[in-house]
Amino acid sequence: MDLSWSHQPLTRRRTLAAATGLAAGALLPPGPALATAAQYTNPVVWQDFADIDIIRVGDTYYASASTMHYSPGAPVLRSYDLVNWEIAGHSVPVLDFGAKYDLNGARGYVRGIWASSLAYRPGNRTFYWLGQIDFARTYLYTATAVEGPWNRLTTISTPYYDAGLLVDTDDTLYVAYGNTTISVAQLSPDGRNQVRTQEVFRTPSGVGTLEGARFYKIGGQYYIFLTRPANGQYILKSSSGPFGPYTMRQVLLDLRGPIPGGGVPHQGGLVRTQSGAWYYMAFVDAYPGGRMPALAPVTWTADGWPVVQLVNGAWGTTYPSPAVPTPPRQVTPMTGVDTFDGTTLKPGWEWNHNPDNTKWSVGNGLTLRTATVTHDLYWARNTLTHRIQGPTSTATVQLDHSAMRDGDRAGLALLRDSSAWIGLKRDGGATRVVMVTGLTMDSNWNTTGTGTETASAPVSGGRIWLRANADIRPGAPRPGTFSYSTDGITFTRLGPAFSMGNDWRFFMGYRFALFNHATQALGGAVRVTRFEVSTP
Repeated sequence: MDLSWSHQPLTRRRTLAAATGLAAGALLPPGPALATAAQYTNPVVWQDFADIDIIRVGDTYYASASTMHYSPGAPVLRSYDLVNWEIAGHSVPVLDFGAKYDLNGARGYVRGIWASSLAYRPGNRTFYWLGQIDFARTYLYTATAVEGPWNRLTTISTPYYDAGLLVDTDDTLYVAYGNTTISVAQLSPDGRNQVRTQEVFRTPSGVGTLEGARFYKIGGQYYIFLTRPANGQYILKSSSGPFGPYTMRQVLLDLRGPIPGGGVPHQGGLVRTQSGAWYYMAFVDAYPGGRMPALAPVTWTADGWPVVQLVNGAWGTTYPSPAVPTPPRQVTPMTGVDTFDGTTLKPGWEWNHNPDNTKWSVGNGLTLRTATVTHDLYWARNTLTHRIQGPTSTATVQLDHSAMRDGDRAGLALLRDSSAWIGLKRDGGATRVVMVTGLTMDSNWNTTGTGTETASAPVSGGRIWLRANADIRPGAPRPGTFSYSTDGITFTRLGPAFSMGNDWRFFMGYRFALFNHATQALGGAVRVTRFEVSTP
């Protein structure tokens, strides 16, 4: 069997209410490759990783995801068993696509890294990441290891929307892309240029929108895996080469998902294990937390079409664990403690837009020097974010605020287009711990509210612990609560519960965020000596 692995804004998603219709897949018994007593539970990662592309290289699995305006972009996840994942690195080291990604005169919210593609080219033992930015052009990055360094190989003038990159068995690079009208491009042997592009499929009006292409060669035939947002998955198949013609078949539609209150699993990719078993990793819309990866086994019909294995007519909450070789090591957990040792940030961190690298450092804690004078957190540079672990989790920060200056604001936020935070305000030589809510954006991602202080208490000394608890179970707005401590042991609740909305249109889910910005003048600093994400 041959194996070569490789959003229109706001209009590309319809309602994300959980669907309860009939699934297109069939309930099939597990094959020999799945015959194991162990089970896994969906979602396999209860953190926000959307638009998944998944590949296997040797005994290791890799997955890439969208990150919009967060920097670095396009995280690469790594697993040895398809169930336990760690963040290994990022394919896009900096969003150097214009001043708006630096919060310089403009903002890049809900732009940046959309659905993109990750592939491995055995001929030169190189990983490739490909994605379009701002509907203007396509960027291609390469690395010999997913940890990096990743370097830009080329820029292509054609914007390959929702692209899927295929490395064919003869080492040729092809790209499937498009929204409703699906095209295939062929790249030059060095991957730097487009040598041909051709429309290969036009979606029937009765199906609606198809996008999110993933491109495969399986058993000598070419497949383009496509999503119907946000409730379906389809596949195109060609026996005549990468440029078609293609025929279409539905993979799933209105399939009940594995997360209560969440949406239909869709927009992901196919991967084959070392023993020949197939799996489909999709994401489940699960706001306010975001879009969570879920995994299901796949079988194939005699005439070469994939079928998702169901449990009681739905994407299963549990399945037998994939039969894979014993992992060489345990992966690094996505929760736990970070004391910011070493010389770089751990790969679980992403900045809100590009940081000013002269205003932060790590080693003996994370030092955040004020980088922006503003009353608007959405304009403040060097806000550092971390995904929230579902279904509920708590972030606790130990903060040294002795170097804050008058007018500075520093703390821990629940960050999205409607936000709240707990932190410190220093004014007139005095410091208070406050809870602020009412930080809001409109549907064009312009700020409509810079926040209202709802509770406060005086603090003394130079050290404080801040805590945010987040309930990100989908299906309804959920509460976030804040508290603080002066000794790291006894915590005092501050302010009312904050309602985290479950609207999908910001795409990215809520995150924990560390910030420090000035409202009067630069020069102040805080030091985060410990950050911990814990679950009940």
